[in-house]
Amino acid sequence: MTLLSFILIMIGVLLNAAAQLALKASVKGTGEIGLDLAGSGSVALRLMSEPWLWVGLCCYAISVVIWILALSRVDVSIAYPMLSIGYVVNAFAAWALFGEALTLARLGGIGIIILGVFILARS
Repeated sequence: MTLLSFILIMIGVLLNAAAQLALKASVKGTGEIGLDLAGSGSVALRLMSEPWLWVGLCCYAISVVIWILALSRVDVSIAYPMLSIGYVVNAFAAWALFGEALTLARLGGIGIIILGVFILARS
């Protein structure tokens, strides 16, 4: 894998992670969203007025373009597993931004992910 390919993959992963965090920020004040159709219109309108929703969607859109560029250079069997780095980024970011728990089990899982990505990247 070339340096440019790796950079494209990492930019795609980080944009995807940023999108997840932005979407979480957009629903932070809404509470749990119900699955009934009765209140879905008001929830949709409220969400459409959330700037973080649009930031998240824009991050996703840009990440798709970056990801296509990366896939044109790298086998999908190498590139796709690299998305798991997003789990690591989001776990720490969610802990820092939203106060989500980082338990010993989660940290152990993060360690396994990092080891797996390292092995994969070297193959």
